[in-house]
Amino acid sequence: MQPFVNVPNKSIAIIFSHYLKGIGIDSEFKPASQFTEDLEGWALLCPEEHLDRARIEFEQFARQPNHPRYQQSAWQSGQTVTVGSNKPFFQQFKDSFLAQAGPFTLSIFALCWVVFAATFLIFFDASYQLLMFNTQGDISQTFAQPWRLLTPALFHFSLLHIAFNTMWWWQLGGQIEQRLGMPTLINLFVVSALVSNFSQFYVSGPNFGGLSGVVYAVLGFVWIFGHLHPNRGISLSKPIIGFMLIWLLLGFTEFMPINVANTAHLTGLLSGIALAFISSARLRKTL
Repeated sequence: MQPFVNVPNKSIAIIFSHYLKGIGIDSEFKPASQFTEDLEGWALLCPEEHLDRARIEFEQFARQPNHPRYQQSAWQSGQTVTVGSNKPFFQQFKDSFLAQAGPFTLSIFALCWVVFAATFLIFFDASYQLLMFNTQGDISQTFAQPWRLLTPALFHFSLLHIAFNTMWWWQLGGQIEQRLGMPTLINLFVVSALVSNFSQFYVSGPNFGGLSGVVYAVLGFVWIFGHLHPNRGISLSKPIIGFMLIWLLLGFTEFMPINVANTAHLTGLLSGIALAFISSARLRKTL
């Protein structure tokens, strides 16, 4: 194990050491004075063959130390620590929120909320009629007005519905966009929205809406791609994956007190898993 950087406090050392372990780089930290008596703080160490990669990762960490992916690594290891900041709470929250996601993630997030606000405050049923897959159960209307192929994903029926969906979209979509780029996330959004919307229409008709199919697609993508490439910084804890899969299964039972677009959830999940395998194959070919 070789030292590659010195940090001023233990909290930073804990966070970054666990992050490196989460992306497949063995790491530990020791008092810097063990290496040079004049140094204070903590030295981060990793195997010699990973020194260059660790330094690059630390440069990114130094620019955004409060990014949620670093704290998530500490949570998954059973430790919760924070990096101090003199910024007001609201400013810290805004910086963290924006740092988690890229432009496309934030655009879809904002668009869902704009549609929700416009629907329930201004246009009411007129918005739903304009955005639903079609109004008469006639697929020809959908192809004649092609925005309807995607817009059901933007419409939500309740505050809980939109809050749940946009939270997961921000968390998971943000990971994908930041680590693999905007084109990957755009492709995932379009494909999963098309697949989930078409499948739900043919099972239950046009009266459905929500980002849930896309959310399950990004869940499936993060789950499989993170398993295949643990060093790419894309991950989600197993308990959360398990919870989401159980929620999916419950939707097919009589225990759910609300109507759930089960087919959209299932086909969205499968499309995300399929695209994860495709992206993985392309990445391996490139490498």
